[in-house]
Amino acid sequence: KMVDISDPSLEEAYLKVINNKSEVDWIVFGFQGKKKLVLQHEGKGGVAEIKAVLDDAQVQFVYFRMVFGEEESKRTKFIFFTWCGEKVSPLKRAKVGVSKGDIKMIIKNFAIERHFTTKEEIVEVELINKLKKASGADYEQNVKFQK
Repeated sequence: KMVDISDPSLEEAYLKVINNKSEVDWIVFGFQGKKKLVLQHEGKGGVAEIKAVLDDAQVQFVYFRMVFGEEESKRTKFIFFTWCGEKVSPLKRAKVGVSKGDIKMIIKNFAIERHFTTKEEIVEVELINKLKKASGADYEQNVKFQK
């Protein structure tokens, strides 16, 4: 393994996000030293809050829960993305793909996966639209063929 994922708080944080009863709807993992993965942040304020903790000089891994749809047909979907800030060295940048494989041993359940290098790229509406596409159904349009 390239990444030390032995810290039990990583799995605990993941389980909080996938639990619909948990208030925590996002987590950010990052590195302590060269190899050790740690939980850096967790929260319940969605995309704006996530963007506030992303660091231009770090590689970070973000996992979050989004709920969308009408009251009767709420859907919960998960997004996993890698953050590689613009000040990250080329060597660290080159290792992101390999590290991600190890991190996916913890973060297993997600509908879409993305990679971002600037905060401007992270647009909540676009993520929701991608999730809806990945879900295979648009629950806002369920009124067709009614007589």
